[in-house]
Order: sequence, then C-alpha cells, then structure tokens
Amino acid sequence: MSEARLLRVKDLVLHFRTNQGAVQAVDGVDLDLDHTEAVVIVGESGCGKTSLAKAILRLLPRNVEAYSGSAQLAGIDMMSLDDEEFRQQIRWVKMSLVPQAAMNSLNPVLRVGDQVAEPMISHYSIGKEEALNQARAMFQRVGVPVDFLARYPFELSGGMRQRAAIAMALVTTPSLVILDEPTSALDLLTQANIFNLLKRIKKEMEISFILITHDIATSSELADRVAVMYAGQIVETSDAARFFSAPLHPYSQKLMASVPRLRGDQEPEFITGQPPSLLNPPSGCRFAARCPSRFERCDQDPPMTGANRRQVRCWLYA
Repeated sequence: MSEARLLRVKDLVLHFRTNQGAVQAVDGVDLDLDHTEAVVIVGESGCGKTSLAKAILRLLPRNVEAYSGSAQLAGIDMMSLDDEEFRQQIRWVKMSLVPQAAMNSLNPVLRVGDQVAEPMISHYSIGKEEALNQARAMFQRVGVPVDFLARYPFELSGGMRQRAAIAMALVTTPSLVILDEPTSALDLLTQANIFNLLKRIKKEMEISFILITHDIATSSELADRVAVMYAGQIVETSDAARFFSAPLHPYSQKLMASVPRLRGDQEPEFITGQPPSLLNPPSGCRFAARCPSRFERCDQDPPMTGANRRQVRCWLYA
C-alpha cells in the first residue's frame, strides 16, 4: 500500500434538518483509502452509508443542518473548495458515483450514449463526436454492445443499465468511484457478473472503489478492506481477510453470523432489537442496547482503538 493515501476523511459530520429535529446521519466519521484499493462499507439499512457517500461527494440536499469535517482527495482539501470549484475539479473528474437503481439515475428521454458522453463534454470541453467515441470505448470495456449507445434506458435490461451507469462513472477515468448498492435490484447471476466486471476494471484501470452495501457475502468478492457503520458512526475498520475470518466489534460479529453458510449446519442468527433513532442517538455506545457483551462502561462513548489500520469502537478492546 502507498503511504500517501488517496482519500482521507476526518471527523466528517452530516446532519439533516427535519420537523422532528436534526437527523445525525453521519456523525464524526473517519475513513481513509489507498490508491487501487476497494473499501466496502457495510451495515443495516438506515445506518448512514448512503449519507456518507453524499457527504464525500457533496451531493447535499437543501435541508442540511450541519456539514463539517476534513476531506482530502489526492492531497486536495475538498472542504476548502466552493461548490463550483468542487464541480470542476473533483466531481466526475477525480471522483464519481454509481448510484442505486440505474433506471432511476438515467434520464429516460435521452439516449444512453449521450448520457455517458455528457461528463466528457461538460468537464473537458470536447466535441460530441469525440465524446461519443470515448463512450463507445467504455461500453466495450464494461461489456455493453456499442449499438446500445443509440438506445434509451428502458430498452436495456437491468444488468445492461447497471453496466451503462458504471461506464458513465468511469468515462472520465477518475481515481475513485463510489458504488452505492450497485447490484441491489439485480438477480444473483447478474450480481456475480457485475462484481467480476468491477474486479477486472479495478485491476485494468488501477482505480479505487468505495462500495456501499448491506450484502456482506457478495461484497467479500471485491473488498480489500471493510468498514462497518452503525447509527451514523464507523464502529470497525479492518483488512478484509481478518474481518471476514474474525470480526472484532459485537455488531460486526452479529452481522457475520447473519450470513447463510454454504457449508456447515449453523443456522443464520439475527440481531435482536432495532437500531437507535438518528434523531436522538443514545449517549455512550450506540449498540449497547442490543449488545450481548454490554457492561457498565458501555454507558460512556467508546473511542476507536487499534493499530495497523485495524480499529474498533468498543470498550472490550480499549
């Protein structure tokens, strides 16, 4: 791994304003990423994974209550850039997004090729024909027939739409691509094909990925490292090999125990209770109410402890 990290996020906060109060969707998150590395962020629905992606990409809604922290990409202090500088220098130039549900992210009344070519025209001021040639080359790389450039999104299957969305994210050759549940609406065979594609793209283009998912089993195919998110916080980070063989945090252990196994007769477990409301998260450890290892000290907020990029937010290891 390179000593110079591609991405460094420190104490990132994103709260949303609602009629009931502030939703603390991202609450003091630290995250780093190496060049050509894939970090998988896992956790239950509603834990803040997608909000973290929006915070890093600055795709912020109008009801932002608080947005702060430090975020550097390839040495650039992204938080010091104004919105136009961020759009010109970072978003879809050095960092791009593959969103959930490609059908919803593609414009239904524009041809797919025009949509994939648009980032090249917008950011590099090249002509439409040259941009379409770039799109054609990227379609070939991701396994989409080039004649699909002239089709509309509804004429493509779910898997092909997802590949087109991946092509759109890659066409400007960014250093980092964030993938938000890229296979959630696809059948198992198509999911496997998409993950094989991503592994090949990562190697060929020397690109880094942040993969946001709740599908632990499938994500293991791509992961170099794993970050576990719970109630707006990162509670564990680890290299993938050690995480999948021996997770540390009680929540991580419960997540792994919930995954069905192909071998052995161990029944999948479930996590009792519900995650806390992000409107008013509890003090102390946010998993304490559901944790089988809870003890008195869990009423205090645990720090992240550990070394060698394996850290855990739990008093059992403090």
